[in-house]
Amino acid sequence: MSAAVDPPTLVFLVGPPAVGKMTVGHELAALTGLRLFHNHHTIELVLRFFPFGSPPFQRLVGEFRRRVFEEVAESNLPGLIFTYVWAFDDPSDEAAVEGWADIFRKRGGRVVFAELEASLGERLRRNETEFRLAEKPSKRDLAASRQRLLQADARYRLNSRGACDGRDDWFRLDTTDLAAAEAAERILVRFGLPRVTC
Repeated sequence: MSAAVDPPTLVFLVGPPAVGKMTVGHELAALTGLRLFHNHHTIELVLRFFPFGSPPFQRLVGEFRRRVFEEVAESNLPGLIFTYVWAFDDPSDEAAVEGWADIFRKRGGRVVFAELEASLGERLRRNETEFRLAEKPSKRDLAASRQRLLQADARYRLNSRGACDGRDDWFRLDTTDLAAAEAAERILVRFGLPRVTC
C-alpha cells in the first residue's frame, strides 16, 4: 500500500518586473522543498522560436505552463512556486491566474498568493543583477530591458494597491529594503508552509 500524499500547494509570487519574485522564490524553494517554476522558464524557451507577444508565443507559453501545473498537481511533489507579472487591470491575467489555481484546487490543493512590492529605483537596480541576467537571457540587453520595465509600469497596474488585503490567501510584502531570504521566511510563516528539515 502506498503512503498517502498531502495535497499539493501552489504559491503564486506576483508583482512587477524586477521586484525580486524569482530570487525570493529561489529562497522559498530552499526553505520548503516546493519546486520553483519562474515565468521565464517558459518565456526563454519559446523566444528561441517566436517573438515575444506573437500568437504562437502566447499559445506555447500558455500551454507549457498549463501542462507543468497539471503534472505537478497530479504528482507526488509537495507543490510549486510560480512567479508572475500580474496586470491587475487586465481581465485576461486574472483569468489565467484563476485557471492555473483551479488545476490545484480541483485536486484538493492549496493556493496562496504573495505579492511583492518595491520602489522603482530598487527595481531598476535589481533589473541588472547577476542572478537575474543568468536566468533570463532576454534581459541581457540592459537598455531594452529597462525600457520594457518602464513601459510596463506606465501601461499596467502591476500591484494590487491593497485591494486583496484581508484575504486569508493573500500576503502583500514590500521588499525594497528586505533581503530575499527574509522575505521568503516571512511568506513561509504567514502561510504556515512546511519547512524542509535536514
